Amino acid sequence: MWKQNKIKVGPYKRGFHLITREVTSGVSGLDKISIGIMYVNIMHTSASLTINENADSTVRDDFESHLNKIVPENEPHYKHTLEGPDDMPAHIKSSLLGSSLSIPINNGRVVLGTWQGIYLCEHRNNGGQRSIVITVNGG
Repeated sequence: MWKQNKIKVGPYKRGFHLITREVTSGVSGLDKISIGIMYVNIMHTSASLTINENADSTVRDDFESHLNKIVPENEPHYKHTLEGPDDMPAHIKSSLLGSSLSIPINNGRVVLGTWQGIYLCEHRNNGGQRSIVITVNGG
């Protein structure tokens, strides 16, 4: 069985946001899959997806702080600057973290570790609503 749906999330402020519930409820029939895979893809070049700590929000704060040190704004060597000082760093951060996730499905549920959640990583100051395509395959 193949299923696919497009959902919209946010808008979120710049930072790392748990969206596990939005993603897992974004495709009907997930509960009918005994074994399969969920592929999640964000359709933007200045936001990304990752899986990490879902219990302590300071982890998400630390991700944002650390990435801002690795990829700062207003670097003199940036050529792509017409969309503001947060845009080129957002593209770099998105490429570093990635735009898609593959998550196993078992007995109608995504298989994540006890302390894992799906993050939307918003790298723009005002990124707006984001579109995510969720594709599920399994039986």
